[in-house]
Amino acid sequence: MKYLIFFSALLFFSCKKDSFTTSPDATLYTNIDTLSFDTVFTTVGSVTQSFKIFNSNNEKLRLSDVKLSGGYSSPFKMNVDGTSGPEVNNVEINANDSIYVFVQVNANTSDSTLPFILNDSIQISYNGNQKMVQLQAYGQNAIFLKNKRLTGNVNWNNKLPYVVIGEIQIDTNATLNISAGTKIFLHANAPFLVDGTLKATGTKEEPVVFSGDRLDPDYKNLPASWPGIFFRNTSENNSLKHTIIKNAYQGIIAQNLSTTSEPKVTISQCILDNIYDAGILGINTNIYADNSLISNCGSNIHLQAGGDYRFINCTIASYNTIYIIHKNPVLQLSNSVTQNGTLFTAPLKAFFQNCIFWGDGGTVDNEINIDKQGTGPFSVSFDHVLYKSKDEVANATFISSLKNEDPMFDSINISKNIFDFHFNKNLTSPAVNAGTATPFVYDLDDKKRSATPDLGCYQR
Repeated sequence: MKYLIFFSALLFFSCKKDSFTTSPDATLYTNIDTLSFDTVFTTVGSVTQSFKIFNSNNEKLRLSDVKLSGGYSSPFKMNVDGTSGPEVNNVEINANDSIYVFVQVNANTSDSTLPFILNDSIQISYNGNQKMVQLQAYGQNAIFLKNKRLTGNVNWNNKLPYVVIGEIQIDTNATLNISAGTKIFLHANAPFLVDGTLKATGTKEEPVVFSGDRLDPDYKNLPASWPGIFFRNTSENNSLKHTIIKNAYQGIIAQNLSTTSEPKVTISQCILDNIYDAGILGINTNIYADNSLISNCGSNIHLQAGGDYRFINCTIASYNTIYIIHKNPVLQLSNSVTQNGTLFTAPLKAFFQNCIFWGDGGTVDNEINIDKQGTGPFSVSFDHVLYKSKDEVANATFISSLKNEDPMFDSINISKNIFDFHFNKNLTSPAVNAGTATPFVYDLDDKKRSATPDLGCYQR
């Protein structure tokens, strides 16, 4: 008899789980009330986001419909448990189970030069009840360039952002002038190739920005989002001022010496950050930089095969981040390169003044590595710098410099991805008032330097 009762109960609950509840008191909930998308460029679709609909009842629940309030005219597209369309009917959810709703958004072209808001909602109907999930996205018009070669004298302004899909090339003898506040977003397959001249002139308030074109939360801070800026053999007289280069595979790559009296690339009051490989890669070239921050790169500065380099009041620093492990010295210098098993050397002249070379949280003991091969011209000197090194740095001269003294940066929080390389106001950094006068009057923040400037890119 007791076996009969057991199997009857089992059958009852099994049937209950297979039946549908029609009660208006049936419970349903979603894991979010609003699904938000970051900036979506016109004509370029977003990534897919999702939310879940939960049936917390002990019986199946049938949703009479799940629909976009905007219908076919909505900028949003929806897929409910594998079925696409602006409205999906008779959706079943098993007892104590859930289903996914996937959403994409496309921003149609408008006349606005400013970001605009896209809104809609998804209405979930069941047993005479309704549940709403709000949808929100920011659309932005842009100038789209695909596999573009620029010739002559070209000017870009900040009226609209530029979205580059496929490589872009500044042709030999061509010049691209980029004005303050211009934003350039590049796709994963879009290297920025410079065979002519690039002049990016931002301000502290309105910097020129180069970044990847994925702005959704999972990708907007991801390194290696786009290839980088390549100053190739024929390129000359390039200048970057108040320019931010971030999230690239390599930031600035320059090769071969300039054919003019000016350096190949001049970098002034710039930020290169969160770059997967080299922030600055120089190959037998000449790069002059001042008051710039090169931070949290796989190899912050890597100069090889000789060349002529000058870095004044720069902060070169790396920590372990949630994306990049700090495992290479922040500064690597060499007068040689090996190609097809053959070692080539070239003259090297490098001068670093009022700079900070620091790293932490990784596996690097010596943040400066200098390799000298052969007997050719070789000069590497550090004047009034702060650096971290367990061992003595070979093949270099140091003047009035500080070794292994913590610069006391303001805020470093790896878990929250916070890296503020200003000096902590509550502590006395050894880098404060430790520099020597230079021709460069203003720091990265456009703050005027004192007669005895601080080391690094920021003046306290």
